[in-house]
Amino acid sequence: MNHLWLLASLLAFFDLALGACECGYAISNKNEKVVFTDLLESDFVHLDITDRSGEYGRYGWAAQVFNKSMDDARGPYGETFTLQNVVSKNIADIKVFNEPGEKGGEAGAHLVVGSEIVDGMVTTSEIATTDLHFFYGTFRAAMKVTEVAGTCSAFFWYFNDTQEIDIEFLSAQFNKDNGTFPVNLVLQSSESSEAGFDASSTKDFKRVNLPFDPTADFHEYRFDYLEKEVIFRADGKELARMTGSSVPTEPGHLLLSHWSNGNPGWSRGPPKTDATTTVGYVKAYFNSSMDSRRADFVSRCTNPTAEGAFCDVPDNDPTYFFTYRQNMTNNQTTYLDDENAGGYVGLWWSFMLGATLASSAWAIGL
Repeated sequence: MNHLWLLASLLAFFDLALGACECGYAISNKNEKVVFTDLLESDFVHLDITDRSGEYGRYGWAAQVFNKSMDDARGPYGETFTLQNVVSKNIADIKVFNEPGEKGGEAGAHLVVGSEIVDGMVTTSEIATTDLHFFYGTFRAAMKVTEVAGTCSAFFWYFNDTQEIDIEFLSAQFNKDNGTFPVNLVLQSSESSEAGFDASSTKDFKRVNLPFDPTADFHEYRFDYLEKEVIFRADGKELARMTGSSVPTEPGHLLLSHWSNGNPGWSRGPPKTDATTTVGYVKAYFNSSMDSRRADFVSRCTNPTAEGAFCDVPDNDPTYFFTYRQNMTNNQTTYLDDENAGGYVGLWWSFMLGATLASSAWAIGL
């Protein structure tokens, strides 16, 4: 495979509106292009992830159902994650993005935290990818965060409690009067574990004030998980970089969560009224940990010098999906409703959790 990357290092990257992307999807990091070989694009404006008429995780995601005791939740209340608190309000017409969902309200996946306590628990919501082979990659979510105080909205990557990448919004921290809207950026690590999972006292925690109100509209929140660093961004602009031993070293999966447990040091709450955070999309461009996916890449990327072999990933574009364009996701990890894909024949992949072979993010010097 080395000869492929020797050729790739000489490649001049093109603006590839019609490219086939056989050799992957590229982002810029300082003076390098970093290439990822697989993708999962989830357009929640048009997908109904609550549709349980088909197989589990039909679109690569599944609503989570479980309880956390008060002790496990580390708050005065437990948490109960329910199917009912995940609501898809999708638009059937794949060409329409800026209209309400057909069930009313803003289109997207609605993650709800209830105001009523049930058996000592707050009703909460979470969705997670059903595959666990997401390694180095660039991961983006369009979110409109609740303005109701007393919840935590989170977009994160997870392997275990000491290898985790978090973007978390605490609605009680928002102050519309003075325009203060912080986001909490976290690498959960062995250091945070030793601190009782209070990462705020570790070097891998940063609270950054956003230059906009995250409750007023959708914005793209992103983390680039690379071999030696994690870079956090909002609407394409860098917020923080974290390096060192806390950078994860294993493959994991993606989650979106909205919860509260009354902990006065974090989520606070519970909210006084039902609270909703809405997700417009998740776009994941990544290297798979699975040997079968690496072998597929080698067979697919036969000419990395060809025009269109690599595709640059657009920043902060809510309507651009490679999956909706002809011939740009062949033999890729895609989950789409074939009937809505505008003629695109989706390639559906069913995976069992495979080997966790390390899959580096290939850097191509400019």
